[in-house]
Amino acid sequence: MAYGHQGTYIDLTDELNGDELNWKAKKEHFTLYAVFVGKTGQKVKRAAPGGKGFTLDHYSNKAFENYVKPFDEVLPPFENRIRAIFNDSYEVYGSNFTPEFFEKFEEYRGYDLKKHLPELFSPVSTELGNRVKGDYRETLSDLLLNDFNKPWTDWANDYGFKTKLQAHGSPGNLIDLYASADIPECETFGSMPFDIPGLRRKAENIRNGDADPVMLKFSSSAGHIAGRPLISSESFTWLRDHFKTALSQTKPEAEELLLNGVNHMFFHGTTYSPKRAAWPGWKFYASVNMSPNNTIWEDAPEMFSYLANAQRILQAGKPDNEALVYWPIYDVYNSQLKNKLFFQFKIHSLEEWLHGTSFYEISTDLMSKGYGVDFISDAFITEANVKNGELQLPGGNFKALVVPEAKYIPLETLKKLLQLKKEGANIIFKALPKSVPGFKNFRSKEKELVYLLKSNQIKPQQNIDEALQKVNVMPESFVNTGLKYIRRELNGEKLYFLVNHTAEKVDEFIPIQHPTNQVTLFDALRNTKGKAQIQQEGKVTKVWVQLEPGESIFLKTGVENDIEDWLYVEEEAKGFELTGTWKVDFLRGGPKLPASAAMETLNSWTNLGTDAENFSGTASYELEFDSPKSNVNLWKLDLGEVRESAKVWLNGEYVGSSWSIPHHLILKNLKEKNNTLRIEVTNLPANRIRAKENRGEEWKIFYEINMVNKDYAAFDATKWEVTPSGLVNPVKLIPLKKK
Repeated sequence: MAYGHQGTYIDLTDELNGDELNWKAKKEHFTLYAVFVGKTGQKVKRAAPGGKGFTLDHYSNKAFENYVKPFDEVLPPFENRIRAIFNDSYEVYGSNFTPEFFEKFEEYRGYDLKKHLPELFSPVSTELGNRVKGDYRETLSDLLLNDFNKPWTDWANDYGFKTKLQAHGSPGNLIDLYASADIPECETFGSMPFDIPGLRRKAENIRNGDADPVMLKFSSSAGHIAGRPLISSESFTWLRDHFKTALSQTKPEAEELLLNGVNHMFFHGTTYSPKRAAWPGWKFYASVNMSPNNTIWEDAPEMFSYLANAQRILQAGKPDNEALVYWPIYDVYNSQLKNKLFFQFKIHSLEEWLHGTSFYEISTDLMSKGYGVDFISDAFITEANVKNGELQLPGGNFKALVVPEAKYIPLETLKKLLQLKKEGANIIFKALPKSVPGFKNFRSKEKELVYLLKSNQIKPQQNIDEALQKVNVMPESFVNTGLKYIRRELNGEKLYFLVNHTAEKVDEFIPIQHPTNQVTLFDALRNTKGKAQIQQEGKVTKVWVQLEPGESIFLKTGVENDIEDWLYVEEEAKGFELTGTWKVDFLRGGPKLPASAAMETLNSWTNLGTDAENFSGTASYELEFDSPKSNVNLWKLDLGEVRESAKVWLNGEYVGSSWSIPHHLILKNLKEKNNTLRIEVTNLPANRIRAKENRGEEWKIFYEINMVNKDYAAFDATKWEVTPSGLVNPVKLIPLKKK
């Protein structure tokens, strides 16, 4: 293409002779642009057998249909036998074109992009250039959605399979892309900070995490508004450095996912490892190794039980967020973006497209005040209807929709919002949009937009909180205690999941926005339930909740028969330290079992000698003691800091396990004399791998190991300090009485 300095445009494609252009400009200076179709050079990462080669063209339905031909030859016998087909996060870099792009662009945007390449490729931020760039980016999004994602789901569904999609990283509208799959899937990467006392997060072991609640809600919102019952997650990616993740460190990270709409967790990851493979077996480079080769597997079933209990409840009923927040993606599309023409919405670059925006600030503010919110795109606004003053979407009803400050909003979107408002929906504008996105006819569309806003007398609402409450969208004010929550609706009743990630205990009546005659409490960790004490105040019910830092609880409103009262307790005294001689025996693990030992004062078993220092596995601690003098029948067993998980027996009877903070268990039936306490403690595999490397033993024996550390530098465990293990401080008995 030749662009004259006086505005002339000439398509020179037909002038090509092979790869050579013989053309001479006349009378006018021209700038030539050439667009090529080629490969990015990127190949499939860690391909399965037969899967090596260049990455797929995700903007071409022809490429997709060609890609699935070999699958169509082998899949028919597997109809309805494979559960789901998975598409990992969009990591196709530099894929900014497709052979039919110009034709598709004109079909979607209504004009010939070839005439506007100078604006498209301009390194200077101009209004016309940014509008053309916005149209280009939106077209990539449309192609990814309509020529790949939706056909992929249709293709899988034809075989009776579901699709599971991680849309983040895509160069397009994440809400629509997530919603195009049967199961939207989000991802966490790294370690997030929590205020829970005793939750270790040492800088040398972690990567700072990307689990921003707003980012997580893109996937769950897509599922909620589209009517997808399951929201999954790739969990625990690089949670800690290799061999250094404790089960206690997974719990708050998992809860953060559950609180933001995930109800179908997947670990990242579990690697097949044959029995013939020497310890630690085969491994994936970015994962917490959830396999029997990892010592944490000893008590992992208890974690699985907790998550299974939680997800069983969070898959019941339907989401109960009442407010929608519109995502003004065109403010991103129609901007210079530091001259990044091809732009991906990645979880690792939130500062480029999410942080600091009105959308982000409004969403985080509403969530922090206790509102349940989901996000909505232009496409789903188009699908919305109104009934009884509520917005109806495929996934459910909402009481209000908040439009943040947005410079650009499509004219069609504004018209639909105004129509919904006329039909009785509560549409709240934080500010009035200034213009429409895109290039074609934008001047006339802009005038119509301004006219519609003025003629419909749309008034901005500076106080979104106040505006929501006026239309009966009420926040859950108990978040002022520091508790986090998610709420669902089941047959007209409410399900709440409450989590205490603060440093302080919550022990008080908290108000919930639902009138009820009964509330049932369920502890998913201990698998216990009971009838809560409540106080009724009009439309609000106050529920007595006791949660230590790190604990969680489910609340369910509605009458449930044949249920005992919930046990509320308070500590009667500071507690009694268990003293005497602890017998320590090493039971399972390696590289070899250390000799038995005795401890008068509990401290890390790594102090018992070289064998114990290098040992990773399970040891038992046994102590005989007399019951402290007290009139109580209930005792809290405070294990203090456990490195890393424990099982407890009292007088030969199994009491339970403690794999998460706080390391507390309830004891009953203490004998006056000669009680026997047995505690089996399992540590991390870190010391064993450290010793292995110090001995110069090679253990990275698997295919495409890519065994780097959490900073993607060379893995070297010889630099590690010894990791404390076992019971490392006094064990206490604290008398309890019913409250």
